[in-house]
Amino acid sequence: MTQVETPQSRCRFALAWGDITPPADIYHRMWGAAKHERATGVHRPLRATVAIFEALDSACAGRLQPPSVAAEAHGRRLQTAGTGQRQILLTLDHCVLGAVEHGQLVTHIAQATGQAAESILVVFSHTHGAGLMGLERASLPGGDLIPGYLRSVSECAAALVKEALAKLAPADISYGHGRCNLAAHRDFWDAERQLYACGYNPAGPADDTVLVARVTGTDDKLLASVVNYACHPTTLAWDNTLISPDYIGALRETVERETGAPCLFLQGASGELGPVEGFVGDPAVADRNGRQLAYAALSAFTALAAAGTRFRYTGPVVSGATLGAWAHEPLSEEELAEKSAWQVAHWNEPLAYRPGQPTATQAEAELKQFQTDEEAARAVGDSAKAADSRAMAERKRRLLHRLSQLPAGEKFPLQVTLWRMGDAWWLGVQGEFYSALQTELRQRFPGKAIIVATIAADWGASYLPPRELYGTGIYQETIAVVAPGSLEQVIEAVAQRMKNF
Repeated sequence: MTQVETPQSRCRFALAWGDITPPADIYHRMWGAAKHERATGVHRPLRATVAIFEALDSACAGRLQPPSVAAEAHGRRLQTAGTGQRQILLTLDHCVLGAVEHGQLVTHIAQATGQAAESILVVFSHTHGAGLMGLERASLPGGDLIPGYLRSVSECAAALVKEALAKLAPADISYGHGRCNLAAHRDFWDAERQLYACGYNPAGPADDTVLVARVTGTDDKLLASVVNYACHPTTLAWDNTLISPDYIGALRETVERETGAPCLFLQGASGELGPVEGFVGDPAVADRNGRQLAYAALSAFTALAAAGTRFRYTGPVVSGATLGAWAHEPLSEEELAEKSAWQVAHWNEPLAYRPGQPTATQAEAELKQFQTDEEAARAVGDSAKAADSRAMAERKRRLLHRLSQLPAGEKFPLQVTLWRMGDAWWLGVQGEFYSALQTELRQRFPGKAIIVATIAADWGASYLPPRELYGTGIYQETIAVVAPGSLEQVIEAVAQRMKNF
């Protein structure tokens, strides 16, 4: 090997961000074990960020092959990439949104900006400290603030899209990667109690890849940085009463202070990954976790070569020893044109529903029983049983909400967005995937940059664990709504699209 290539993209790009911190006393209970309902303050502000990507030149916008008859029969839809095709990426500092809330958000943005709804990809940082913003919570303490707050988020997002559209300009994106051990495996086998707990598992493997992207303008000015990492933002848990972006707030603050440009965070496939130190109430721990990731990302940024170059061996130099010299050299015009290749696809991947799903009637009955158990426990002063019953009742409320919003039919139409820009693929997928999604794709396509953003669209897909974990009693598989093999099906579907790009 006599040269090292840096994956690169060339496109039109713009980024805009705004503050979406809700009222400090809004409904906040995200955790079943939480004793509070309303937030009591703000740890760090929440943020909405819009990044828009567009083909650099209409001649570079490729066109995908039409979908097969079989694919159409299974409900897949495919959008070809046409001249001037753009992709709008909206990231929100929230855990998830339901199907109704997500649909209202995208509809408002599309109508207010004139952009196609299918070009708008909404992804979530997945912070568990921002509160649960569901319209079904409106009757709870602080819930009356949720409808107005969600409208304000939609208005802010639409304004950010307009702002970004107005400043779209040619840009170069260079990609690199680093390592960070913030994320750890979180499927822990409790041998004493013979059960799986969702918490730090020192013996389990964890993907520690930090994928970074540096976006620069034609004058080499830094426009934005991107950090793509897989780790549940669950530093702050049931004892935390503050609105918080979790570790992502300190990550952004640290990176932006060092680079002088906005930082866009994208949550990777973190189904089985969470911070080593998590489930605490101390915001200082979240800030420490964020700085840990920030320093790893900054190290990777610092190592990136200038856009439009490669690192090449130039030959031996005779000195006290015969030395091997390397130097950065500019890419040719033809090579630069290849970095502008552009293709995009949006489709629904049909995944079979898991057999034996609970019914709404069953969930309602179990909810009432747990509520009765809580009242009885409180009456006799059994605070521990009362707390457990209250948490289990919350589980059933969320199950009922999830069941009410599942699409009808035998298959769940998982929303997928995939676009290629030069040497990189950007993937947005609905649901919480185990890290096999990103590790397998990156293994199959070495030398390419693959940005993986999960928790896209609404949370209806829930978790997608590997086939072999079904039936083990691990939390993520117990609430999975799709059948065993769904994760593997999505990997194959995405990989096949990437091969055809």
